[in-house]
Order: sequence, then structure tokens, then C-alpha cells
Amino acid sequence: MPTAAILAGGRAARFGGRDKSALVIDGRSILERQIAELLRVTDDVLVVGEPPMMARSDARVRLIPDRVSGCGPLGGLDAALAAARDAVVAIVACDMPFVTAAFLNHLLDLARDADAVVPRTERGYHPLCAAYTRACHSAVARRLAERRLKMTGLLEEVRVRELTSVEIDAFGDRHRLLANVNTPADYEEFEGLRGH
Repeated sequence: MPTAAILAGGRAARFGGRDKSALVIDGRSILERQIAELLRVTDDVLVVGEPPMMARSDARVRLIPDRVSGCGPLGGLDAALAAARDAVVAIVACDMPFVTAAFLNHLLDLARDADAVVPRTERGYHPLCAAYTRACHSAVARRLAERRLKMTGLLEEVRVRELTSVEIDAFGDRHRLLANVNTPADYEEFEGLRGH
């Protein structure tokens, strides 16, 4: 059984420090939506980093602190790989409201033949909605020790299976599927799409 992890350790500087996972879209918080989808993939769901209040009271998830603090998503990936019950982990950033179980299952299936499976669109890599295997862990640890924290830099050191835009679109519109809430304007845009 694979592991799925929600990375919840960010500071949300562009969002005034607010807990983005608590934002409500279509009547549910992003975190509630994510947990529901991840539980359709596996019963080993992690919330990594500083867990939001709702996650602290959800017995269906394991709360995992970063092992190396202040290192952003790379530190979250390190903690998820170390805590995973399986050799592969699907990760998703806590501000991505539209990720689906079907898409995450596809990423996990493809991880049999690569160290990491990462969507890539015209906007570049999406390393915070991807699958990583334990084969990545030594490169992650080395990069943390050297304070080279860019997730895309990690992809230069491991065997990556890129998921193309055409492949992503088989699971829905890639712009919606991989959308994240970085700013209040992003959130207003999602709220404006309600019912459409």
C-alpha cells in the first residue's frame, strides 16, 4: 500500500501567513477535500510539517513533523519518505484543491519505472503534486545538508518520468487539476468559478 502525504509546512507569505489548507472551496476546506481524495488512494495518509488545526483532530491521518526545519517542500519530502510505510509516496501541496485520486493513482503506478514521477506542463515541472520513491532519499538528504532546497534541482539528480500535458489532460483540465492557491487573487478566482 503506497503512502500519500500533504505538505503543510509553508509560511504562506504571499497569502499573509494564513492557513491556506483551511480555505473553503465549494463548501469544503482544501484540506478536507485532499484527505477525502487521498483516502481513496491509501489508508496511509500523512500531513507533514506544521499540521493545520483540522488535521490535528482527524484520526485518519498521521501527523509528521519536518525532520529538518526551515527547508520548505524539500524538507517535507524528506519527512514523508522517512515516515512512509511503502517505498513510494505521492505528495501534494496543501493549497491544491482539485487533485484527484485517479490522478494520484496514475502517478503511483508509473513510479515502478522511475525514481520520481512529475507532471510537466507549459508552466514547467509541478514537483509538489508528484510521486517519489525511496531511491530519491539520499539525494534529498544530500541537498538538505548542502542547503540546496529547490525541488526542481532534485529532479536533475534522480530518474524522472515526466507526465506530459496530454497525459495529464486525460484526468481533467491540467490547469484546474494542478492549480494551487498562492495569493488572495487566486482564491477569488477559484471562488468565482463556483458552479461553473
